[in-house]
Amino acid sequence: MAGRSRGPLDRLVQRAAALRWQRAAADAREASLDDLRRDRSAARRMKRHLDAFLHVAEGRLALPAIGTQAFPRPHDTDWAWRPEAWCGPLAVPGIAAAPSKAPLGDEATLFHDCRVSEVTMRQVRNTRAADLAPFGLRLDVFRFDGTYLSLAVDLPPAAALGLQRRHLIRLESIVEMERPIAIFARLNIKHGPNVEQLVRELPLGQDETRIEFDLAYTKLNEKRVEKLWCDLIFEGPQMNQVILRDLTFSRRPRADL
Repeated sequence: MAGRSRGPLDRLVQRAAALRWQRAAADAREASLDDLRRDRSAARRMKRHLDAFLHVAEGRLALPAIGTQAFPRPHDTDWAWRPEAWCGPLAVPGIAAAPSKAPLGDEATLFHDCRVSEVTMRQVRNTRAADLAPFGLRLDVFRFDGTYLSLAVDLPPAAALGLQRRHLIRLESIVEMERPIAIFARLNIKHGPNVEQLVRELPLGQDETRIEFDLAYTKLNEKRVEKLWCDLIFEGPQMNQVILRDLTFSRRPRADL
C-alpha cells in the first residue's frame, strides 16, 4: 500500500531474511546438491522481485529527480513514450565487445556485421540540470571493420493501437559525440505481411534534435498494424563516442486541411 510505514515487525523480518541468505552464502560450498538446487531456485525468485524494486526505486531517486516520462509533448498528442534505457537503471548496464543482436534491456538491441567487435554499449547517469531523462546510452566504437551499426528500439503495443495514416510520429533526442557523423532514424511499421519504412536524418549540431515521420506518405493498412520499431543507424562510427542523452517518441493526428 502506498505510504505504508515500516514498523518493528517489518525490520525484524528483513533482518531475519538477510541472516538466512548470509548463512546460505557461507554454507554454499559445503551444502548438498539438493539443498543447493532448492536455495538457488528460491534466490532466483527473490532476485526477480529485488530487481523490479531496484528498477523503480533507483529510477525515482536518480538524478535528475524528474518523472521518468516527463518531457514536452506537442499539442494534441495522443501517445508519448521514453524507452526504458533512458528511464531507469537496467539490470545489466553495459556490454563490452558487444556481439551483433546484443540486447540492452528489453527494448534496445545493437546490430552490426563486424568480424571483431570493438563496440561498447553502456547506460550512463545523466546529471546535467538540462537533462529530463535520468539516464543516457553511450556507444564507444574503436576499430570498426563492418558495414553497418544500428540500434533498434522496439516501441510498445500502445504505439500501434489506433494508428492511422493521418498520424505524425515525432522523435526527439539529445545527442553528444566526439566527432560529427551522420545518424539516420528509420521508422518501421509492420502491418500484416508488409513493413512500411520511413527514413529521416537527425539534424545534429544543436542541443536537441527533432524529426517527424508523416504516415500520409505510406501505404499503411490501418486495420492490420501489428508493431513498430525504430532503427538508429550510425554512419562511419569508428574511433568515436556517441552519447544519446535522451530519446522520446510521441504521436499526434495531423491537423485537418
